Amino acid sequence: MKINIRDRRYLNPILVCVLLFIFSLGSAVVHPHGENGMVTSLGKEKAVFYKNYYFPNTEKLAADEMRVIALGTGNPDLRKAQVAPSWFVELGNGDKFFFDVGIGSQVNFPMLQISFREADKVFLTHLHVDHVGDLDALWLSGWVSNRYDRPLRVWGPSGAKEKYGTRYFINKQKEAWAWDVDSRHGKLPAAGAGIEVNEFDFSKTQVVYNENGVKITSIPALHVMDGPVSYRLDWNGLSFAYSGDTTPTRFFVDATQGVDLLIHEAFPTASQMEERIGWDRETAKVVGEFVHTAPSDAGKVFEMTKPRHAVGYHFWNDFDLIHEVYDEIRKYYKGPLSLAADGMVFNITKEKIIVRSLVGPTNTYEEVVDPEAFGNAKRGKNIPPSDWLLKGRLFAD
Repeated sequence: MKINIRDRRYLNPILVCVLLFIFSLGSAVVHPHGENGMVTSLGKEKAVFYKNYYFPNTEKLAADEMRVIALGTGNPDLRKAQVAPSWFVELGNGDKFFFDVGIGSQVNFPMLQISFREADKVFLTHLHVDHVGDLDALWLSGWVSNRYDRPLRVWGPSGAKEKYGTRYFINKQKEAWAWDVDSRHGKLPAAGAGIEVNEFDFSKTQVVYNENGVKITSIPALHVMDGPVSYRLDWNGLSFAYSGDTTPTRFFVDATQGVDLLIHEAFPTASQMEERIGWDRETAKVVGEFVHTAPSDAGKVFEMTKPRHAVGYHFWNDFDLIHEVYDEIRKYYKGPLSLAADGMVFNITKEKIIVRSLVGPTNTYEEVVDPEAFGNAKRGKNIPPSDWLLKGRLFAD
């Protein structure tokens, strides 16, 4: 039978078939299996046509390039659409850094297909759960996932009292996770169970990290009470700044003039908090405009610092709310701007800044690169179960 495509009886089925075929091609590119996280029925070289997306392990970071990836961009509200804040920075010299590790953010990290052994440096802005809630996951799951030969290195601010400082917080984490850690000793290499704590004075703008040509500066932040900080990273003529949580301050503006990528919070507006979560006007204004930074004030900060590219984060990035955040920022800032979503990727060179979205595999696991080194690594003391428990084991050899 000859089909006349102009005949309406056949038009819809033909369109469906065409759309399904196109969808199958797209799926072939982003499917989370196969070489480098993608099936290769179209060939890896075809990924170049998908310029709005970043596929991990399909492109090499240049020696003079910085990549910043949003692992989480949300706020204290728990939701799958946006996990809590965490930013991952990769440099062309091989160095890698986490800035905050908020709740849920570590679920997104394995999509990058980067070994936990290479991602062992964390900089915390403050100790609210939405900024540190996944530190234990990074520490312990990272140990299980192949960071077996080195401790997790953590930098964070002091507090007005010892109990408010990063060192105290991490020491209590160690106590809380004693059963987990001790149960793995004897089975896993011991080094990965460690945490190296580097606590610094929150009240000074100062360099807190200076290794391998990378300089990271801590900046006092004004958020709820004494302790929080912001950060600036400088390397190879490129710069990145991250506000953490803060109301606008002269400390941050003075320290971040003209950076390449500036990430600053732009909290939901008071009206959005009233309408969406039922807060009274006074509470919404205090939280949104003093405890945090209102979108309009974020716009003022961007205009005062004049970055090459500005990024607002820490708001609900929903289709019906994002316009108000955008309009508030644009009252004061007209330069290059992104409103952050989870999985946003920024590639930064001296010539240009490219913004894309992450497409990575979700069914991941990390292989031991050097089985001999893993097998010979020093183990901690094994703590076996009680004899009476062992006697209840079935199918023992």
